[in-house]
Amino acid sequence: MTTKYEEFQKYLNEVAVIGSIGGLLAWDNEVYKPYKAEGIRAEQNSFLSTLLHERFTNPDFEKLVKELITDSLLTKEQKINVEKIHKDILRQKKFSTEFVQRQSMIVSEAFGKWHQAKTQNDFSLFQDSLSKIVDFCKETAEIVGYKEHPYDALLDAYEPGMTTAKLKVIFAKVKEELVPFYNSLLQKKQVDDSCLKHHYEKQKQWDLSIELLKQMGYDFGAGRQDYSSHPFSIGMHPTDVRITTRADEKNLSELIWSALHEGGHALYEQGLLVAHFGLPQGTSASLGIHESQSRLWENNVGRSLSFCKANFHLFQKAFPEVFGKVDVTEFYKAINKVSPGLIRTNADEISYHLHVLIRFEIELALMEGTVEVKDLPELWNVKYKEYLAIDVPSNTLGVLQDVHWSHGSLGYFPTYSIGSFYAAQFFAHAQKGIENLPSKIEKGETAELLNWLRSNIHVKGRLYTSEEICEQVTGEGLNFQYFMNYAKNKYSEVYR
Repeated sequence: MTTKYEEFQKYLNEVAVIGSIGGLLAWDNEVYKPYKAEGIRAEQNSFLSTLLHERFTNPDFEKLVKELITDSLLTKEQKINVEKIHKDILRQKKFSTEFVQRQSMIVSEAFGKWHQAKTQNDFSLFQDSLSKIVDFCKETAEIVGYKEHPYDALLDAYEPGMTTAKLKVIFAKVKEELVPFYNSLLQKKQVDDSCLKHHYEKQKQWDLSIELLKQMGYDFGAGRQDYSSHPFSIGMHPTDVRITTRADEKNLSELIWSALHEGGHALYEQGLLVAHFGLPQGTSASLGIHESQSRLWENNVGRSLSFCKANFHLFQKAFPEVFGKVDVTEFYKAINKVSPGLIRTNADEISYHLHVLIRFEIELALMEGTVEVKDLPELWNVKYKEYLAIDVPSNTLGVLQDVHWSHGSLGYFPTYSIGSFYAAQFFAHAQKGIENLPSKIEKGETAELLNWLRSNIHVKGRLYTSEEICEQVTGEGLNFQYFMNYAKNKYSEVYR
């Protein structure tokens, strides 16, 4: 006889399958879709979004969830699963079917406009679509409700429990501690990174990235890598997790570390429990925790001296004419050079947070109505001059560089910095829990680290908030000091 909880789980599995189809369309949208298919893709996305919304807000399903909430026979994990879904239903019920359809159509149209605008370096092509998205986000905030700031309602969708007030405290520490440290590094004798700026054949870069992803533990039997204009990862199911990267034959960092970053995301998705697919227990905790996994593999591992010692021979084999003349220490310093740059995804791990800070401040201004969309290119350029002392030469390299706003993802960017700070904290404790971890990474042995992440973070899914997971793993909530300690120790070595 099927229990009510089994009925609950089966229903959510079906909902997740619908969501996975939408994910597959989203992947295709940015990888292989022909440009003339934009119209039908918008209809497909709208149909799936509506179907998903209707399934999730089905009155009979809500009745089942309410009955399970009072079921005393549920295990602790089952009870949390039910409570989380009940909260999700209450949020989703606030949105009408018309609202969901309209959102899907606006986003589908916006992505095409953004891509066209970026390609042609013409912000005006994207301006109207972005205005619609900002208005839609404001409408979303009012529908969802908030206590202090409309931005809180957007944050909750990506990082449950995070608020604008908390973010302001975090970014205040970035300004107070990280910015002066960053400026002090710029005053030092600069690292020579010329070895990263020769000509690197695209296919050889690709082959190298595949080898490194395999070393990390990325299962190509349950995933693949492709090219896209903006690197991303997407998980339809733990057995189907895909990543993309992009290549610049004049900059080795463009492809390799993007692949490591997205590979970190993918390892998290592949580590979710298949048996709980569709349940909070089988879903990632938050974007902050997700980003902690990508930044940990990209930076704490992928830009470490241990990783360089393990893999420098692969770079030498692929590009002997360049790296045959460079030793491993020079290579390590080159990939960790700190310098102002235009592109967030290519930024060093210190200045990266200034890029995020700029986006956070712009999004707040948009939600507060203190800036209009038409003025964003000018505001963007002013802030890049203020924080990074950089003149932005084009909108393609400036306000149009990120895909996120075309997806309607206001509130997403802060999770990048939060994730980096979680990553430093998790990695510090992984080093305590795994004997001689740096030495193992130096030998190319990362399986033990992956297993530690899977048992401490991945298997918990969304049973707990980011802060609760952090407390369980490290004994305390998010502590920015871990990142500062990591940065000071590492870059004091790089810059002597």
